[in-house]
Amino acid sequence: MCIGIPMQIIEQREYTALCRGRSGEQEINTIITGPQPEGAWVLSFLGSAREVITAEDARRIQDAMDAVDAVMRGEDIDIDDYFPDLARPGRKPGTVDG
Repeated sequence: MCIGIPMQIIEQREYTALCRGRSGEQEINTIITGPQPEGAWVLSFLGSAREVITAEDARRIQDAMDAVDAVMRGEDIDIDDYFPDLARPGRKPGTVDG
């Protein structure tokens, strides 16, 4: 499985950018996305920015990654806490609202 990591641009350079993500700071290639302003969010995979994303998308992806981390640690979690945009009280999983 491939997982893109949200990273926020700290400093744009010629073909790379210094970014901050969940594992700290990293210099990533920005040839695919082109130069981005400080504060912009990108989805990074294998050291390269693949897509420009919104701050809201970055938060949702980070929440999903937090949920995966918690499950992998064996924590007893309420998965709906990590995916409030998908949680619908009273709706059974796998059903479609009419």
